[in-house]
Amino acid sequence: MWYEILPGFAVMTVCLIIPGVATAQIHKLTNGGKEKRIARFPWHWYLMERDRRVSGTGKYHDSKGLENIH
Repeated sequence: MWYEILPGFAVMTVCLIIPGVATAQIHKLTNGGKEKRIARFPWHWYLMERDRRVSGTGKYHDSKGLENIH
């Protein structure tokens, strides 16, 4: 019957979803809890490089002013 394909379909679906979810979580873990930034245009790359220089840590996701707020 048609419902016999459901277990195989479920296994394939889970196997295709796991890498995408895992990659997003790994990026969030390595970027200080923030999502990965993508530079689609040269201007975006310029802004990311500026953020990296201003932070003083060499990472674009670190904020310079937040450690002084109490």
